[in-house]
Amino acid sequence: MDIVLQNILKKYGNKTVLHIDKLELKAGLVTGIIGPNGSGKSTLMKIIAGLDNAFTGSLRINGGEVNQEINKNMTMVFQKPYLINTDVYNNIAYPLKIRGKSKTEINNKLQNVIRLMKLEGIAHQNACTLSGGEMQKVALARAIVFEPRLLLLDEPTANIDPQTMQLMENAISYVNQRCNTTVIIVTHNIGQLQRMCREAVFMREGKVEKQGTMRDILSNIKGTYIDEFLELDM
Repeated sequence: MDIVLQNILKKYGNKTVLHIDKLELKAGLVTGIIGPNGSGKSTLMKIIAGLDNAFTGSLRINGGEVNQEINKNMTMVFQKPYLINTDVYNNIAYPLKIRGKSKTEINNKLQNVIRLMKLEGIAHQNACTLSGGEMQKVALARAIVFEPRLLLLDEPTANIDPQTMQLMENAISYVNQRCNTTVIIVTHNIGQLQRMCREAVFMREGKVEKQGTMRDILSNIKGTYIDEFLELDM
């Protein structure tokens, strides 16, 4: 999905938290959103996801306004997953059930994503009893099981071990390549940015300061900028 934001202004009271003249995010790419804490990254993601409509300006996806069909084909994963108080299998099945998929299709898709995410051993465990890393894997599995056209990820691999991070990165790359899913990811991990992202957007104080390839971005924000908000690879 192509995304175009123009003249976006978001305030909390008298404080401006987002002020974007124009930002275009290309369909089919994995794009990183980076910048210091408080630069408006999560607010931008919530606006794109339709979770925050209290702003002025224009958001257009695939050339038009956001509608029900577009909403059905996008999803967002947060740093702290929101899981249902039921087993892992039914958590992952949820987006397929609300989209009216048949039991056969649900079962086939679940088996595929459970294998992809290596969740076989906990498929029938209550999701609320899982570790933090396991919850993040389940949240990602639930997000990709219906093959979304737009996948929004707000620090989905924060505070997890390197093995789980690699597994999740592989799954994100898989759905991007297999389904041509547009992926937008907020992350502070420089290694992850370099591994996954074709393009990146550098934000600061609610504004877009730079957009381009990862090489361009990193070469233009060397030194204290990188030390300020990017982590070394785990």
